[in-house]
Amino acid sequence: MKRRDFFRNSSLTAAGLALSPMLFAADDNTSLLLTDLDKQAKNIIFLVSDGMSIGTLTMADMHLMTTTGKHTTWVENYKNGRFKRGMMDTASSDSLVTDSAAGGSAWGGGVRVPNGSLNMGANGEKHTPILQKFKNEGKKVGCVTTVPITHATPASFCVVNKSRRNQPEIAEQYLDLKFDVMMGGGDQYFSADKREDKKDVYGKFTASGYDVVKSKSQMNVVLNSDSPILGVFADDPLPYTIDQNSDAELQNTVPTLSEMTAVAIAKMKNHKEGFVLQVEGGKVDWAAHANDAPGLIYDQIAFDEALKVALDFAIEDKNTLIIVTTDHGNANPGLFKGRKADENFARFQTMKKSNTYVMQNLHSNLTSNNLTEMIEYAQGFAISKEESKIILDYVEGLNEKELQDYNKMPYEKYAQIQKKYTNVGFGDMSHSADFVECAAFGPGSELLTPFIKNTFLHNMMLKAVGITN
Repeated sequence: MKRRDFFRNSSLTAAGLALSPMLFAADDNTSLLLTDLDKQAKNIIFLVSDGMSIGTLTMADMHLMTTTGKHTTWVENYKNGRFKRGMMDTASSDSLVTDSAAGGSAWGGGVRVPNGSLNMGANGEKHTPILQKFKNEGKKVGCVTTVPITHATPASFCVVNKSRRNQPEIAEQYLDLKFDVMMGGGDQYFSADKREDKKDVYGKFTASGYDVVKSKSQMNVVLNSDSPILGVFADDPLPYTIDQNSDAELQNTVPTLSEMTAVAIAKMKNHKEGFVLQVEGGKVDWAAHANDAPGLIYDQIAFDEALKVALDFAIEDKNTLIIVTTDHGNANPGLFKGRKADENFARFQTMKKSNTYVMQNLHSNLTSNNLTEMIEYAQGFAISKEESKIILDYVEGLNEKELQDYNKMPYEKYAQIQKKYTNVGFGDMSHSADFVECAAFGPGSELLTPFIKNTFLHNMMLKAVGITN
């Protein structure tokens, strides 16, 4: 074959593959249907470390091993064989690289949909979200997250909406569903003072019998209440764990993911028909997008603490299926080789602040010495004058509004500089098409096979509790 013909034929083949719907189609779950269920589950806790690449899980585990001598709960239960383990393909209906809305909808509605959509197909087809199915079967249901409760991943289990961006509308959709536990951030989508339409969504929830809480202490007060709970603890997302760990006020006012998980379980565990809870470590994804290594590692560990709360309950309860996974990879972070790789990675042990904290404290009048001192306080290393100039050149001339614009701030450049001092680097600032980790424990975990497509988990949950539709 002539060289020219070879490349022409290869191009045609590649174009055909790119258009093939088979790449995005969901499995028919035949293997699931043929698997015997040893015992039905009464409850399900579905935990999502949003945007967790394998490097994120690895670095969180290495950090814990070097600071406490213990593995993460996730890795430890791989080691001891308690978790059933699988690998998952995360594509959406229109791309090999999913976003969180489509990724979550594959679990929520059981069908792959286009990126940006919540349980709605390209032609407007509506797929009933799984928490609605469980609620209709008499179970209590809920979601807790470290990002707005109206954000893509929790919403994918709850509602049908043509766009994940319709968060004010999603807040109102939650009211109609009357779910039992909804906790996270997103005050701007509920508060009359902040919504463009000035609707008092909080007031509507209160009138419908909800306990509406906005702080950790308020959450704990209503722990034993029989009323459903709406907890909103920040205007947008909750703070990064590393920033909260060094701020007494945040520790006193904002619950951690593990604390919200414990409250959610406590409020629903005695229901005779059981419960289903989604738990999301949403800031893991946000940190990956920002190439924020300290934010990423500490929030993955915070997610792991929530996993331990859920797993401890499931071990004692013996009727609870645990599923722990991620919707997609993001940014492909990792610890890379170097003469001082171990020593540099150990810097994360004494860091106080995220990279996002550094970015939020940049301003156009900041001097090189000021910047160096701030980074040394926040993260324990001193950048050079040349490196500080690179950062300051990015913000020179920016107004106050522009200084709050994620897209205008030097997140990526700072991460590249930081790599010199930590040996942690990133491949990109976006989602990846990597296959991802998926694990299960408890009744129904035997349904998990070694390789699945994301829609498999929707049907696995239904079958685990004996629902056939």
